[in-house]
Amino acid sequence: MTWDYFGFSLLRNVARNASNDIAINNPADISVIVIYFVVVLAVGLWAMVRTNRSTVGGFFLAGRSMVWWPIGASLFASNIGSGHFVGLAGTGAAAGIAIGGFEWNALFVVLLLGWLFVPIYIKAGVVTMPEYLKKRFGGHRIRIYLSVLSLFLYIFTKISADMFSGAIFINQAMKMNIYLAVVMLLAITALYTVTGGLAAVIYTDTLQTIIMVVGSFILMGFAFNEVGGYENFQELYMNAIPSRVGMNISAECYTPRPDSFHIFRDPITGDMPWPGLIFGLTIQAAWYWCTDQVIVQRCLSAKNMSHVKAGCILCGYLKLLPMFLMVMPGMISRILYPDEVACVIPEECKEFCGTEVGCTNIAYPKLVVDLMPNGLRGLMLSVMLASLMSSLTSIFNSSSTLFTMDIYAKFRRRASEKELMIAGRLFILVLIGISIAWIPIIQTAQSGQLFDYIQSITSYLAPPIAAVFTLGIFCKRVNEPGAFYGMVIGLLIGLSRMIAEFAYGTGSCANPSDCPTIICGVHYLYFGLILFAISCLLVLGISLMTKPIDDKHLHRLCWSLRNSKEERIDIEADDWIEEEKSSSMNVDEPELEPSCWKNAYNWFCGFEQKKAPQLSAEEEAELKRKLTDTWEKPLWRNVVNANAIILLTVCVFFHGFFG
Repeated sequence: MTWDYFGFSLLRNVARNASNDIAINNPADISVIVIYFVVVLAVGLWAMVRTNRSTVGGFFLAGRSMVWWPIGASLFASNIGSGHFVGLAGTGAAAGIAIGGFEWNALFVVLLLGWLFVPIYIKAGVVTMPEYLKKRFGGHRIRIYLSVLSLFLYIFTKISADMFSGAIFINQAMKMNIYLAVVMLLAITALYTVTGGLAAVIYTDTLQTIIMVVGSFILMGFAFNEVGGYENFQELYMNAIPSRVGMNISAECYTPRPDSFHIFRDPITGDMPWPGLIFGLTIQAAWYWCTDQVIVQRCLSAKNMSHVKAGCILCGYLKLLPMFLMVMPGMISRILYPDEVACVIPEECKEFCGTEVGCTNIAYPKLVVDLMPNGLRGLMLSVMLASLMSSLTSIFNSSSTLFTMDIYAKFRRRASEKELMIAGRLFILVLIGISIAWIPIIQTAQSGQLFDYIQSITSYLAPPIAAVFTLGIFCKRVNEPGAFYGMVIGLLIGLSRMIAEFAYGTGSCANPSDCPTIICGVHYLYFGLILFAISCLLVLGISLMTKPIDDKHLHRLCWSLRNSKEERIDIEADDWIEEEKSSSMNVDEPELEPSCWKNAYNWFCGFEQKKAPQLSAEEEAELKRKLTDTWEKPLWRNVVNANAIILLTVCVFFHGFFG
């Protein structure tokens, strides 16, 4: 007997499993989703009214006024996209808990961000990461190169992956065409990204982090209740085998791995070898957490260094959750629906999820659609939309920052702030188009396991960037030729592996790829480690053979000179936006009163018609001092340091317990 109250059903409809009916078709689910979108847009509009969006600093860095808790929540929400819900759960369903180690690795690396990297970025007074390399090494080529490469990484590993995973969920829940669903979501996402700037993104990220965590905890409770607790969960997972396995398919393809409940696995035969998980993954994580524009931009918006560090600690604690909220529910989905989630016969997989290489990517969406009651199902769809939108808004804002400040401003040196912001917003549309076109490639990569695809692409492209930033900050002997050629050669090596892998195809367990072992036989985590070492040797070797950079150009740009009080002389004048000021100095020109429609448009987009007052040299110097200050009150410095030690202890405990 069921009890329905305004559409909220207290008992789920088990029979819905085998039907093709639309799951999200009742008043309760629709009401929850509508309320969610209204609240999110309201928060975005509130941020638009509350914050200064009329300058590049206000739009892209939230005026450097954010406190620790929205920063920590935004770091987490920017990282946890729908790709995590779909990808982590899918790989967990296929191979066990080892994929959760990818999340726990961040507990250590995010502290490196707050304690080692961000102080240098703030002292350097930069807005973007390519801008830091420009100040550190000089020359324009390295700045443009990194900007373009970062944008490609966003397309291949973030935007397209998040859109694909969000579309999988919507397709499961609403039977809607994948590309129509993507376009609708992108329209709403782009609306408050292009209008509100970074402040709107951070505040909406904070709201969506709460929604993600609460909704995921509810689903986790339903899932574990379904299997009878953790002990039963372990036993049932090891026996989660599909009923139809085919005649010529090896048992390894459909039987759960013996080491499914261990993070650290055999260094040779393991699907996630432990040396790669510890060392190779740390290189990827260092690129993502310490040098990536999306993440660092949130830290640069903080009021002071104590808020940066506290935000990193909060993000670290939140990163403990994906193992329990995503990986393990994905494994439970395999227990409940082994024939679909763990299918191995290509024809059946094609029928279930539209791809022949496997259907583990539907593990989490299927759990939501078939397990949750009315109302809560709508909440979980909102959670997925929240993760998708929070990740995309962060990437869109940071991508437009990269393009505007590091590419467009180079070729349009006289561009006004209004023109720069319009260019950044229009560039988002270009990103969307390319990312949608890349989605079909993702569907078949890495045996259909989305998270493995994301990590493998990162291992092929990111290590040279991590090497240059790490050596640039901690080794002042490194110079521009070493950094540039080290990145270029490292990129060519990584691209050779990536192109070969896509050319041969990664295949699946039932239909392995014929890619030669010498190319594809090296695990991608090991490849990332090797590529990092090669890149470091190239950067150091070329730098030692060429002229060093004088210390007068490096004050407050590298670790050994971080506290220098001497004036830094730029290696070359930054003519990127130098001429912009001259175009706005004509204060005697008569100003026409804009129409009411023009005023409304300018308010919506954050454009101010009145010219900002010209600052004196002393006022500009004081403003620059505030923006580059890393001083902390001793009390709060000790508080965040103590909390960092506690977080590291928690990190070691969890690795030891599940290792």
